Amino acid sequence: MNGYTGTFKEVMIQKLSGPNRRSANSLSVETGVPQATLSRWLREYGTVGVGDLTNMSTKQRPSNWSAEKKYQTFMAYAVLDTDESRGRFLRENGLYSVDVDRWREEMIQALNRKQRPRGKDPKDRRITDLERELRRKEKALAEFAALLTLKKTAQQIWGAAEDEK
Repeated sequence: MNGYTGTFKEVMIQKLSGPNRRSANSLSVETGVPQATLSRWLREYGTVGVGDLTNMSTKQRPSNWSAEKKYQTFMAYAVLDTDESRGRFLRENGLYSVDVDRWREEMIQALNRKQRPRGKDPKDRRITDLERELRRKEKALAEFAALLTLKKTAQQIWGAAEDEK
């Protein structure tokens, strides 16, 4: 990966977006920087803004923000009263209105989810105990059935025991 300096990126952005702007293709031919890279820098510049060109690639996208940052941003957006101020806020933060709307829906869904009780319900505990007891009794019954079958087989082979006559 080429390590272009922030100053170099800034100069390229100025050439791409200044009053005498040039196309990314012509600038690519002149500088040897791939056209896709120049276009990406220009896109990122639009969301990052001036003064942060050195860290453009490390800037987090709004979809990767923490829940706390999304909440704070949503609350700051929600208190704005005019469409103009909301639009300015979105541009300054590199957001779209759909991002904020999606976060709002996510928060509502999270609040509507039923929380599980912290401790076990006494009924669940009782069911667990009864299931354990049932398994134990089934094992005992299976063992008794096996012994009974073994006894009958032994009687058929050797005959009845002296005690039983």
